[in-house]
Amino acid sequence: MANLNERAELHKTIWQIANDLRGSVDGWDFKNYVLGFLFYRFISEDLAAHLKAFEVEAGNEDFDYTSISDEDVDDDARNQTISEKGYFIYPSKLFKNVAARAENDDNLNETLARIFQNIEGSAMGTDSEDDMKGLFSDIDVNSPKLGATVSKRNELLTKLMQKIGAMNLGGEFQENSIDAFGDAYEFLMTMYASNAGKSGGEFFTPQEVAELLARIACTSKGRINRVYDPACGSGSLLLKFAKVLGPEKAKMVSFFGQEINITTYNLCRINMFLHHVPFDKFDIQLGDTLTEPKHLADQPFDAIVSNPPYSTHWAGDSNPLLINDDRFSPAGVLAPKTKADLAFTMHMLHHLSTTGIAAIVEFPGVLYRGGAEQKIRQYLVENNFVDCVIQLPANLFFGVGIATCIIVLKKSKADNNVLFIDASAECIKDGNKNKLTDENIDTIFDTYVGRADVDYKSRLVNNKDILANDCNLSVSSYVEQEDTREVINISEVNATLNSLIAEGNELNEKITAIIKEMEE
Repeated sequence: MANLNERAELHKTIWQIANDLRGSVDGWDFKNYVLGFLFYRFISEDLAAHLKAFEVEAGNEDFDYTSISDEDVDDDARNQTISEKGYFIYPSKLFKNVAARAENDDNLNETLARIFQNIEGSAMGTDSEDDMKGLFSDIDVNSPKLGATVSKRNELLTKLMQKIGAMNLGGEFQENSIDAFGDAYEFLMTMYASNAGKSGGEFFTPQEVAELLARIACTSKGRINRVYDPACGSGSLLLKFAKVLGPEKAKMVSFFGQEINITTYNLCRINMFLHHVPFDKFDIQLGDTLTEPKHLADQPFDAIVSNPPYSTHWAGDSNPLLINDDRFSPAGVLAPKTKADLAFTMHMLHHLSTTGIAAIVEFPGVLYRGGAEQKIRQYLVENNFVDCVIQLPANLFFGVGIATCIIVLKKSKADNNVLFIDASAECIKDGNKNKLTDENIDTIFDTYVGRADVDYKSRLVNNKDILANDCNLSVSSYVEQEDTREVINISEVNATLNSLIAEGNELNEKITAIIKEMEE
């Protein structure tokens, strides 16, 4: 109960910050400031806690990094800290100390810009350089949107720092009863995504869907050390593995992802840090996954989860090199230029280990459309790569009302069947959206693991039957919908009707008799 109350209070505070301070800054843009300053506070406290733990172990119980002077920092200690944490912040530049001086700093915007630059610069020439580069690039402390004058901007920045600093994120940094920073970040992204419409859906997958995908991908019998998302957005799908696998197993996992949008790419890396993923345990790259894949040398991956963009455009057959690309050439055809969905699917299949599982959210059209997409499905089915297709409820995703599906891929299957699951009713209403409950997730997952025919819910279909059906992978083509209409008993209806007719005839006779008496 304490955790729930703590989390509820945290969410309430975040909501107030977002609404009270955004002013002229659009909510979608303002998220960069709230998330950025939350991240600044996190890495400040994380660094201070790390250095204190080191000093306490050496017998210095009263050490407090936030209170020492910058001159007392030893260069060797600085370099050692960078090698361990990936960055460095001098004591005077820690969030706590800057926030305390903010009201009296007439050049706060310049102070913050310099600090953010120095934090990123501290990793220059080290193994963490790519992980830190550009993390603060979306926080424009000189933006006129913050205020018409420098003093107005600094006033808003001061209030923002004070609000973020006052957030109850636990007592001792490493003793929080909830993953406060990570939880705050996830809540913020959910809040902004739900209010951003389509643009929100492009970078954030609802946590419930992310958990279902991660649980499915974790059913692989092999050890999971490397997980991958080629369209990783803010990283919510990748990070669900930490929850599903548990703290101890999660420590062994390395996270790989690629994202085409630079702002979302920054959000993902920040999300990794805020969820205590060390810089040497994640490799998030910027670029177009389909034409500039960054992780070809890192494959194969034990588990892949992804919610790639629906029906997005890509180079396709306008690039003559792609048909000979090892990722796409096995199907003998490229996904349409206006619908890259199955190009992502082929990319993920290529990166999947022989014992791994890929769980991919797909737009429903890829299941039944003809042309090149039918030929790609034929390749997948003929080679027994399709393990399961799950029909999800409609209106689960931000900015997407249509019912999506999950395609599960495996390279080593025990049978030649595809399991079709109709989970279209597995949800509850949550505001103007549908949502998967824990019970819904358990039901879908248990059906997947059970791999059996269940009336109106699931059906195992042999690959030969699918090929004979034009390689149609729509769940509705194989799982019969339950007829919930009330059964009508014709005999009872006829008996009731005859009774009513008899009563009507009797009534007519009485009326006729009354009229005859009146006429006499």
